Amino acid sequence: MNIGLALPQGGLTQPTVADVAIAAERAGIDSLWAFERLLAPLAPRTPYPASADGSLPDVQHRVLDPMLTLANAAAVTSTIRLGTSVLVAPWYPPLLLARAAASLDRLSAGRFTLGLGLGWSLDEFEAIGVPMAGLGRRLEEVLDVVHAAWADPVVQITTSREHVVPSRIDLKPISDGVPLLLAAFTPEGLDRIARRADGWLPAGIPIDAAVGMWAGVRQAAESYGRDLATMRLVMLAHVTITDRLPDGRLDFVGSIDQVREDVRRCAAHGVDELIIQPPADIDTTSRILELVASVTGRVASVV
Repeated sequence: MNIGLALPQGGLTQPTVADVAIAAERAGIDSLWAFERLLAPLAPRTPYPASADGSLPDVQHRVLDPMLTLANAAAVTSTIRLGTSVLVAPWYPPLLLARAAASLDRLSAGRFTLGLGLGWSLDEFEAIGVPMAGLGRRLEEVLDVVHAAWADPVVQITTSREHVVPSRIDLKPISDGVPLLLAAFTPEGLDRIARRADGWLPAGIPIDAAVGMWAGVRQAAESYGRDLATMRLVMLAHVTITDRLPDGRLDFVGSIDQVREDVRRCAAHGVDELIIQPPADIDTTSRILELVASVTGRVASVV
């Protein structure tokens, strides 16, 4: 199982993205990941799914742009892979998204993976001026345009919002396309992964449940004639080391031994990659790598 690391995007304080990226590559971590957050509303109309009271954690009040964050990481590294977990696909004009992804893929020598989701915050959608209705249908259109821009010698496509006249778009990813992962949990979303994606980024789903759902995705993908060997399950681990546990321990929350066992379970269940998200109070590069080492045993050296 590969080990990824979520980059420190929560502001312009230490440790810097560049410092962590350089150290992670030297330590043998497999990948670096960036997420998307635009607003921290004072009175959110849509509760944040990952907190008990629906409020955003302080670290998400000031978040660097994910693609620029990864471009920064790409500039100071040479082998470690880079990915988004995730961009909110409906926010982006798909041709601009295709261009940005192909550019980052080129600038990183083919190291980029594009993770996309649908988003959840009404406040953020309204701030951008994008309707929140019909998100699944819109994601299908985004994928149609992106794949055409990456693959077709002459791009010509019309969607409910775009009309691309026959055009040359010669900026293509280095290989056949940037690997595409999708975040989803509904039957429709999981079927879309089976039909169109290179893998799944489950969010907030317990390990055992995710493994069972992934088996269903793979079965559906096989029925669509997909090559299962190319499809990946990439999970995000929000790690918190603590001896004070609430009733019903969450995965990746607990003692070092408990979290290490959760990581071992992921590997045993066939998870292809596990992204370690350190808690916000771990604020130095060395402590970040020490955490990864302590729960995965996969860090070769610590800064």
